Amino acid sequence: MATRPSDRQPLADQMYEVLLGQFMDGLWSPGRPLNIGALSRELNVSQTPLREALARLEHTGLVRREALKGYRVAPLFSETELIKLMDARLVLEPTLTYEAGRRTTPEFLQDVADSIEELRRCATGDGPPSVRAYLSADERFHFLIAKQSANPFLESAYRSLSGHVQRFRLFTELGSSDAESPAREHTAVHEALTAGDAEGAADRMRQHIENAKARALKDRQAVSSG
Repeated sequence: MATRPSDRQPLADQMYEVLLGQFMDGLWSPGRPLNIGALSRELNVSQTPLREALARLEHTGLVRREALKGYRVAPLFSETELIKLMDARLVLEPTLTYEAGRRTTPEFLQDVADSIEELRRCATGDGPPSVRAYLSADERFHFLIAKQSANPFLESAYRSLSGHVQRFRLFTELGSSDAESPAREHTAVHEALTAGDAEGAADRMRQHIENAKARALKDRQAVSSG
């Protein structure tokens, strides 16, 4: 079972961390029911913080709430769903990156660099292992670029995908046979942004998403054949 975080955290936040850790430990397979009563007894907490944590997980797309049945772990993306999600990202994110590349600031570039370094440490094991840190670093990289685009409509469109992207990260990217590639690809985007090459940054973002799509499909086929 995952170790509970500091007691100084709100209990609902602690439960979110614990459950997220259990997802990454493979304790909750896709489609499995989540019994709040059983979780309450197992984790020795009341049901209220668990419900709050599960509601947050529902927002990410990792769990689903069914009327009269409670919560259930979301199923894996079908191959068609995965392709369509990545195609949607290919429409949005290169454009967001191009617009961000036209508006770079030293502060923005440093924030992006910090997110990449955190992602690299998590992927290579150079820092303390943390599922949440990996997810946050990956998510932060993409959100920083979306915000820097200065186009609230495009940013809103990307944010509407964020729960599905988070589900993709957790069930696909972190389980990838090549978990270090995203940090290298983020670095390539950052290098183009730093050079003031907005078009190059957009191209590298497009390649990053294409690569993530290819990795996910490859790993999916490996699981199916195995």
